[in-house]
Amino acid sequence: MSHRPLTRALLAVATVAALALSGCAASPSEQASSTPTENSASSFPVTIEHAFGETVIPEKPQRVVAWGWASADAALALGVIPVAIPFQAYGADANGVLPWIAEKIDELGADTPTVLPDATEAPLEAIAAAKPDVILASYSGITQDEYDLLSLIAPVVAYPDQPWSTPWRDVITTTGTALGQADEARTVVADIDAQVAEQAAAHPEFQGVTIAQVWDFSGTFYVYSPTDPRVEFTEALGFTTAPSVTELNTDDSSFSYTLSHEKLDALSSDLLISYSNTQEEADTFFASAPAQTMQQVKDGAYAQIIGPDFIASVSPPTALSLTWGLSDYVDTLAKAVAGLK
Repeated sequence: MSHRPLTRALLAVATVAALALSGCAASPSEQASSTPTENSASSFPVTIEHAFGETVIPEKPQRVVAWGWASADAALALGVIPVAIPFQAYGADANGVLPWIAEKIDELGADTPTVLPDATEAPLEAIAAAKPDVILASYSGITQDEYDLLSLIAPVVAYPDQPWSTPWRDVITTTGTALGQADEARTVVADIDAQVAEQAAAHPEFQGVTIAQVWDFSGTFYVYSPTDPRVEFTEALGFTTAPSVTELNTDDSSFSYTLSHEKLDALSSDLLISYSNTQEEADTFFASAPAQTMQQVKDGAYAQIIGPDFIASVSPPTALSLTWGLSDYVDTLAKAVAGLK
């Protein structure tokens, strides 16, 4: 973005934010709902460091806007209902609401928050209109320019290092810190870890099995690296990422990389975990000539994760989605491991 358009954008957002903030105080039904601990307000102000510097949140937020992925889930897991959540095109209903989010909102007895417009870049005017006092974007792809613009509206919690790569545990704990519920966030993480550990203990056959997680999407073959949260989650079940996954990666900073079809036979592992939107898509890939060069395909040593909501629940997992899809994910992997030669 050049200096002049950025200046105009800054002025536009500042105007929208000023108009929003000058309006009457929000009614109780418009405010975020929460169940904080008695002393949560005493922890403020809090400072959160991230990729763009640091953000100071002066007092306990009452109007929370979530952007990107997983932040809305983390807030809801803490009993906080955001005033606005991002539209999710993948794995969600026609209104852009993911199934586990809809279930949690129903459990909390609340109305669905405002769903922000479906957009690649943060919808500045819609976010400003929600009158937030914090914007949670710890798992997102916001740029420096977007961060600067959003910061004119409210304090912004950005990702700690690389976009779209914050570990799911860190999303929860960072959200807890931002909302004055750090202890509750640690409890949420501990509860999820306990459920994952229970599944791992129930499946000792997972221990030491090497995996490669992939998606052949529209003719492009993607391999997920250990920095991807779905890989970390799967390793927590007892699996080990195959050495070939990292050896073939020419971009160490990326959570995924592409591999040419001519090199698929070099991606060796005990088990291949493949993602596909539909069974037809999966069948097309596994019947293709490149797939037939892979030893895992020849041996039938693969697990198929199929369907947008199923895929979205574990890739990457969130405070709500991980347990929502855990049993089905483990069952799918268990059946595949049972068939290993």
